[in-house]
Amino acid sequence: MKTCLVVDDSRVVRKVARKILEELGFSCAEAEDGKQAMEQCAKAMPDGILLDWNMPVMTGIEFLRRLRKMTGGQEPKVVFCTTENDLAHIQEALTAGANEYIMKPFDSEIIQTKFEQVGLL
Repeated sequence: MKTCLVVDDSRVVRKVARKILEELGFSCAEAEDGKQAMEQCAKAMPDGILLDWNMPVMTGIEFLRRLRKMTGGQEPKVVFCTTENDLAHIQEALTAGANEYIMKPFDSEIIQTKFEQVGLL
């Protein structure tokens, strides 16, 4: 079973995303900020990461830059899921190593499509 880490400071967003991903066959873990996500990745690198941009403690973009420098950190497929929808943010995310980008709000069809595009489904 493939694993996915859902990283978002909103408990509601984490729960909704987790439900969708579990219905798609993923085993999910959650983190409420980039620091918690780093700790989880250090223990066990997930196959995929659904990542919010704006979070306390460590933002999504800071997390992504650190992740990609970790041993094994090139492996997870990272899909940003954020309200930041301007071209500058999207380019910054892709340059930092994101595989795809989803705008909030999202639904199961959007997540399924993006996860198929990055090869997780």
